[in-house]
Amino acid sequence: MSSFEQFNLPKSLQKALDELKFVTPTPIQEKSFNVIMSGRDVMGIAQTGTGKTFAYLLPLLKQYKFVNTYNPRIMILVPTRELVVQVVDEVEKLTEFMSVRTLGIYGGVNINTQKNQVYQGIDVLVGTPGRVMDLALDGVLSLQEVTKLVIDEFDEMLNLGFRTQITSILSMLKTKRQNILFSATMTDEVDEMLNDYFDFPEEVTLAKSGTPLEKIEQLSYHVPNFNTKVNLLKHLLRTDESLERILIFVNNKKIADMLHDKIDAEFPDQFGIIHSNKSQNYRLLTMASFQRGEIKGIITSDVMARGLDISGITHVINFEMAEIPEQYIHRIGRTGRADASGTAISFIAPREEDIKIEAEVLMELEIPILEIPAEVEISTQLIGPEKEKQKVKHLLKKPKISSGEAFHEKAEKNKKVNLGGPSKTKKKTGTSVNRNILKARAAKKKKK
Repeated sequence: MSSFEQFNLPKSLQKALDELKFVTPTPIQEKSFNVIMSGRDVMGIAQTGTGKTFAYLLPLLKQYKFVNTYNPRIMILVPTRELVVQVVDEVEKLTEFMSVRTLGIYGGVNINTQKNQVYQGIDVLVGTPGRVMDLALDGVLSLQEVTKLVIDEFDEMLNLGFRTQITSILSMLKTKRQNILFSATMTDEVDEMLNDYFDFPEEVTLAKSGTPLEKIEQLSYHVPNFNTKVNLLKHLLRTDESLERILIFVNNKKIADMLHDKIDAEFPDQFGIIHSNKSQNYRLLTMASFQRGEIKGIITSDVMARGLDISGITHVINFEMAEIPEQYIHRIGRTGRADASGTAISFIAPREEDIKIEAEVLMELEIPILEIPAEVEISTQLIGPEKEKQKVKHLLKKPKISSGEAFHEKAEKNKKVNLGGPSKTKKKTGTSVNRNILKARAAKKKKK
């Protein structure tokens, strides 16, 4: 049986692992360790929940040597503020017995505070691309001493529109460096960036793109609309005792707020809510409360679909299907982590059936469909977005006219012969009021 001791880590690093009670490396940690240690550029494809963070941190920290400089030599880019906080926490755990200065930077907080932290000196910098670029362009942060660059959740960064910031940051770095990239999916855009900026990267693949985690049971219900979905969710929360720690995914902030109001009315103070309109402090406090078991679940947008390591999630519920099939994989990967099993339940509205099929094709797996329990009320009441979609659908419908009717109508028009002279077209009076006005005018003319 393999153990971390096979990596011949420095005593300070091994002691930190012992304190954390980590004994056996995960497959991605085993496969990537020697490749990263070689100094070559690395492209890692691994599903969420496989231990990617330690996979790159362990070899990088093994090679780390203190240098008297204020500028970072290891830089880790991640897509979200929550991931910055999480990765900084992982680095600090592993460097508890080492002299390493770690800083996390992200948007949404006072940039002057972060400038002062940069001036105090950094060895390992963890940040979102936008804030790293801001500080670098301001001349506060120098990237010229970075020798190890890690880009984690690369496909998600591109999805979030960070391509310009990433290419700008890459242009600020010195040419001689090691690039380490981890992505859950391999897309054409990821491949293009590799060709442009990486030097013959060695690929470390744990599972092909789109492969679902084997320990996750996937189920679905066909549900007509938002209010019926709410009724079904409430029913499951009331009747299924296995729903202990839950993440409920929706596609936007408005739906998240609406759903939270309805669920909180029946299950007060049992569910938190996280989306991009919530402050950073609120989001972190909600996550901490969930981790401690003070609340049963979190209703969230896709901000929590990537990389966040919250232990013991028993169920992921897709209240709305993810808009792209790869995102569905990332969502359900929040459960079934490490050696645990988990369940993913998706509520499929008619407009979401195609997305479900795309996810099934990507996974090469059919998601079973369950019958809605008889006790669940099927609502006919539609919410705003559903009404708008129905209205548009109605407007797009053209009245059916048989070819025969159209032909006869035209033929009848063509029978009319224009003999010249004044037009005999009748004016439409439309109402009795108009007819009375015309009669009054005619009577007036007769009097004259």
